[in-house]
Amino acid sequence: MIVGLAPGLKGANRTGRPFTGDWAGDLLYQTLVKFDFAKGNYGKSREDGLELTDAIIVNAVRCVPPENKPIGAEINNCRPFLRATVEQTTSVQCVVALGGIAHNSFLTLFDVKKKDLPFGHGNEHQLPNGTTLIDSYHCSRYNTNTGRLTEQMFEDIFARVREIVGK
Repeated sequence: MIVGLAPGLKGANRTGRPFTGDWAGDLLYQTLVKFDFAKGNYGKSREDGLELTDAIIVNAVRCVPPENKPIGAEINNCRPFLRATVEQTTSVQCVVALGGIAHNSFLTLFDVKKKDLPFGHGNEHQLPNGTTLIDSYHCSRYNTNTGRLTEQMFEDIFARVREIVGK
């Protein structure tokens, strides 16, 4: 399971598929294909034929937040949707949280204190239900342009996920 922040204005909000049509999707989907979490060719369109395999993508916030910065009330109001998805997806072995908001929102589902499992790129945590949570900086254009997140750093996260879940 990949937990993102929210639909992007030019991505999922426009196309109806998470990360489709924006910069973050370029890096995310090429990485998912590389590590066999998706198959097909990513063409920035919902009809491009790309399929997720052994993966699901969800967001901490369901609507596009102003300036891509959701406030606490938006995050809290959307948490029941995230909770319902997590409860319906019982075979998840590993979760990748893309950014601190996704990480914190996910921890709240399990009543885990943020100080006990701090966010940090590459941090790996065991959740009370046995699921492994791995943190990654968000694959946004800002993070990649500034070098905060490199393609190799991002690939390392999904290589680790593949080790955990197997082929």
